[in-house]
Amino acid sequence: MSDVGAVGPSGAEETAGTDAADAPLQGVLDGARPELKPALEAVLIVADQPLDHATLAEAVGYPPDDVQVALDELSAEYTEQRRGFELRRAGDGWRYYTREELSAVVERFVVDGQQARLTQAALETLAVVAYRQPVSRARVSAIRGVNVEGVMRTLVARGLVEDAGHEEVTGARLFRTTSYFLERMGLTSIEQLPEIAPFLPEMAELEDELDFAAEVSGTSDE
Repeated sequence: MSDVGAVGPSGAEETAGTDAADAPLQGVLDGARPELKPALEAVLIVADQPLDHATLAEAVGYPPDDVQVALDELSAEYTEQRRGFELRRAGDGWRYYTREELSAVVERFVVDGQQARLTQAALETLAVVAYRQPVSRARVSAIRGVNVEGVMRTLVARGLVEDAGHEEVTGARLFRTTSYFLERMGLTSIEQLPEIAPFLPEMAELEDELDFAAEVSGTSDE
């Protein structure tokens, strides 16, 4: 007699060796699925809280017991390889952590990053460049009403603003935002910047004054 199926207490045929708890996984298990360990890494790296092995099993489409074994193995592999991170239990779940002996490096990075935040003046100047680019320092200064030479040097040093050639009429040096600026803003192009017109005076009213300022300061804007 074949052992493919057996009749259960309800009289319905049951598949031998199939646990009812595994039923939600069956569709995934029957088809193509990713490798277990890379799949676990992909889920854990985006998780904002510890995940237990049952939750991870549901996410990656593998039996919970297999997931538990893989988690233990990944944790041991990271430790053996002395990676900069480790996979540890946190309560009933698993989560990535920075390796403890490297905590000083992370702390230094975080502290330096806090100190390196752009000032309000730099942010305002960067906004003018982003919306008026390519633009000269003289024109940015005219819009902001203050000298921006030092701030512009900071923005260039940070990789947020770059040289964009020279203005044809005045010869003034022009600036524009960089691809790094777009990356930091989560944009793919300048066209994705939000509309700013409602928050500014009509730019047409400023054009004559800005053109005059550019002509006066153009030769010294090198």
